[in-house]
Amino acid sequence: MIRQISGLAEVAERYDGFVLDLWGVIHDGVEAYPGVAEVLTALRQAGKRTIMLSNAPRRATALVEQLTRLGVARTLYDEVMSSGEAVHMELERRSDPVFAALGANLYHLGPERDRNVYDGLDYRATDLERADFILNTGPVEVTESVADYQAVLDRAHQRRLPMICANPDHVVIRQGKRITCAGAIAARYSDMGGLVVERGKPDPAIYALALERLGVPERARVCAVGDALHTDIRGGRMAGIDAIFVTGGIHAEELGITWGGIPDPVRLAELVRHHGEAPLAAMPKFAW
Repeated sequence: MIRQISGLAEVAERYDGFVLDLWGVIHDGVEAYPGVAEVLTALRQAGKRTIMLSNAPRRATALVEQLTRLGVARTLYDEVMSSGEAVHMELERRSDPVFAALGANLYHLGPERDRNVYDGLDYRATDLERADFILNTGPVEVTESVADYQAVLDRAHQRRLPMICANPDHVVIRQGKRITCAGAIAARYSDMGGLVVERGKPDPAIYALALERLGVPERARVCAVGDALHTDIRGGRMAGIDAIFVTGGIHAEELGITWGGIPDPVRLAELVRHHGEAPLAAMPKFAW
C-alpha cells in the first residue's frame, strides 16, 4: 500500500529542497488552492528551498506574474522553471542537434499569450506554408481539442515539418474541467510519423536545470511534489529524487474523490501500479 500523509511536515526533516508542481498542486488554473500561502510560509520558516517546476508553455516570468495575481507572493518561493523556459533556452542556444538544424521561420500553434517562448530570439513567426518548423504551445482556446488541429497536422506532415512541443502535458484540470494541452497534439503528430521534440517533465533534462537553480547539491535531500503520475512522479523517479503524489489533482476522478478527499487505499495502490510508479507517499492536497 502507498503511505498516505496529511502534509509535508511528516517528511520535511528528510529534505532541504522541494520541487513543486503548479497546476493541480498550487492552483487550478484560475485560483490558488486554499492554504497554499501558509504551506509555502511553513516551508520557508523550516529553512527549505523551493522551486516551482511547471509544464507551462510560457517563460518563467509569466508564471511569476500569474502566481502574484493569484495571491501567491514572490517572497514565498525561491526559483521558477517551466517547459516554456527550457524551450526558449534551447531555441536560443541551439546546442541540441535538433534545435541546431531548425530554420528561422516558425509556425506558432498556440495562443498569443505564449509568444514569449520565442519573442526576442532570431526567429520569424509565419504561416504554415513558409514555416521551417512548428512551435506547439497548445490549443488557442480552452474549448478546443486535438481534432480541431488535424488539418494543420496533416499539412505539416505532408511538408515533413519538425514539431517543438513546449508543454508535454496531454491534459490539465481547470476548475474541474479537462483541458487539452500541447502534449496531446504532439502525441497525435508523433503517431502520424511526425518528428516531435519535447522539453519538460518527465524529461530528466529539465530536472537538471531545476536542481541547478534550486541549489541543493545532494539529490537524496530533494523531494518533488506533483499531482500527475506520468509527469511529476515519473519525472522525479527518472531524475533520482523522491516524489510525493497529490491525489486531489488530475487523478482525482479516477480515484473517486474531489480536491482534498482521501482516496481508498486499494484504489490508490491500483492506480499507482497501473502507471508503474512508486511515490514516497501520497497526500490529498498541498498541505503542511
